[in-house]
Amino acid sequence: MPLFGNEVKREFIARPDSAKAQILYKWPDTNIRKWSQLTVEQDEQAVFFRDGLVQGTIAPGRCTLDSSEIPFLGKLVDAATGGDVMKTELYFISTREFPNLPFGGAVDNVVDPETGLAVGLRVFGEYSLKVAEPQSLILQLVGTQNLVSNDQITDWMREMLLKVLRTDVVTHIVQQGWAILGIAAHTDDIEAATIAKVQANIQMYGVQIMRLGNFTISINDDDAENLKKFRTNMAGAKLLSGPAFQQYAMGTAIEGIGQGASQGGGALGPAMMGVGLGMGGGLVGGMGNAIAQPPAGGAVMVRCGNCQALNPETAKFCASCGQPTAAAAPPPQAAATTVACPSCGTPNAPNARFCANCGTAMAPPATPPAEGGSPPASGA
Repeated sequence: MPLFGNEVKREFIARPDSAKAQILYKWPDTNIRKWSQLTVEQDEQAVFFRDGLVQGTIAPGRCTLDSSEIPFLGKLVDAATGGDVMKTELYFISTREFPNLPFGGAVDNVVDPETGLAVGLRVFGEYSLKVAEPQSLILQLVGTQNLVSNDQITDWMREMLLKVLRTDVVTHIVQQGWAILGIAAHTDDIEAATIAKVQANIQMYGVQIMRLGNFTISINDDDAENLKKFRTNMAGAKLLSGPAFQQYAMGTAIEGIGQGASQGGGALGPAMMGVGLGMGGGLVGGMGNAIAQPPAGGAVMVRCGNCQALNPETAKFCASCGQPTAAAAPPPQAAATTVACPSCGTPNAPNARFCANCGTAMAPPATPPAEGGSPPASGA
């Protein structure tokens, strides 16, 4: 009874359900009875081997293993069995596309064309694999092993894919001058070029990489942060050297001058005076006086003709040197004289009670002699 059961089992040959997910499945028995029923599914092919050579391939469908119907089976008949048994190795090769196969790893250290910084690139994604020539897969890659896992095939295809990416990505960046930040915009170009190039390396194995999915080119967080900082600094340097920065700085300086003056800030230091002089177009100068027009609501400032300090437009005397300003200047026919401070020598107005520079009390003005009188006699 057991012998009869084994004989019946050998008469029907097909890939078992437990092996449907395998790219390659080898039938465990090398002795196949004549007239056995062979079933080949729609997404596979059956390949017969003997003595290390491919003897023939059977397409999808159901057939009877008889040399009168399939001529190449005559080469497999074992004469010692009286012609009832064929000596062969039978492989079922899946020809459907196998998707969602992961790949990823480091590519290389690349010099970013935009910043000149060296960064480490990595690639990640998925690929799909399809067997195009079952005979080549067996002869060139897996051999005539009794047990072949998918990993033996997909791991090698992944390494071949990364090999191409390591050279192809770097080549594109160097030749095209692509900036590392924003390289995601070029993933379609790299993907298409990679698929076309990798075929030349894996064609001998009888397989094809059909497409890439979730393809990503990335850099580590530290490199990304360095590139962002460098790009920001570069943008700032361009701004500093351009007219936009000069206009911005001029407006900021004038606004600060106006705010300081409106709050009684008094004279400005030499550094701020230099800013005002350097801006040119924002400060209007003429005849020793310069008027800075601040934003609406600010005070109008007048530059002292003696020491160049800025004073409110209504100030009659310079708060820095004590010289009369334009507002205090008398008409040309009645030009006022000045009185030197007895302490610091700063000129002050004739009627000044205190020095505008150091605050020292000034001597009261001399009283003119009465009309018709005579000056007091000296030495009387």
